[in-house]
Amino acid sequence: MKRVAHEPAFVLHHYDWSESSLILEVFTRHHGRTALMARGAKKPSSNFRPVLLPLQPLHLSFGGDADIRMLRSAEWIGGHIMPTGERLLSGYYLNELLLRMLARDDPHPALFDVYARALALMASDHAGEWLEAVLRAFELTLLREVGLLPALDVQTLTHHPLQSDRHYVLLAHSGLRLAQPEERRQALAASHWLALEQAMQGEQSLQAVMQLCMAQRDVAQGLKQQLRGVLHAHCGVEMLRTRKMMMELQKL
Repeated sequence: MKRVAHEPAFVLHHYDWSESSLILEVFTRHHGRTALMARGAKKPSSNFRPVLLPLQPLHLSFGGDADIRMLRSAEWIGGHIMPTGERLLSGYYLNELLLRMLARDDPHPALFDVYARALALMASDHAGEWLEAVLRAFELTLLREVGLLPALDVQTLTHHPLQSDRHYVLLAHSGLRLAQPEERRQALAASHWLALEQAMQGEQSLQAVMQLCMAQRDVAQGLKQQLRGVLHAHCGVEMLRTRKMMMELQKL
């Protein structure tokens, strides 16, 4: 890849490279997660300084053949304001998931669109009403996009159909299976898993899963516990940094 122009992107994270430059981790629509060098971005006079913000939709132009490419230009394309408070931390949580679970230069345009839509919802005036639903929908989409979410309408190891009167749990390394008695509290009914599988089909999967989670709070709560375990296992951590930060702020 020599040069890319006006690529839709979001800044996920940045690192200091020198006294005046930054290394950016960005999520682009057509090229996936990419590392860029922004020369002079820390200088007060830099055109990059007010633009390279996280959770904001950008158009980036960059080029080069090295692992870290050179950022040529950056333009804020507008669309929504910066989330604040709990919504801001939730946005950083999505960024941490993308950093940990996406390989470099592996495009996921559908996931990019879902991420952009999720951030727009978080920045809206009524985000508090659907924040948890947005997070669950994005987590499911991310796992499905990277090939770590099994079909939710059959038991993973046996491929037996779900029984309507039974409850099931989703685990990182064994997929969807029948819940044991001690797991019943966080398990979901077969009808809920089937509804989630159906909701994830089609282009409006984010909205469909959100509506299901908002209509049935027990589904959202059960998913939260199970997806947390799945994501932590695949990220290789006991607790994500953003979750730890959120817990510390809640104590204050």
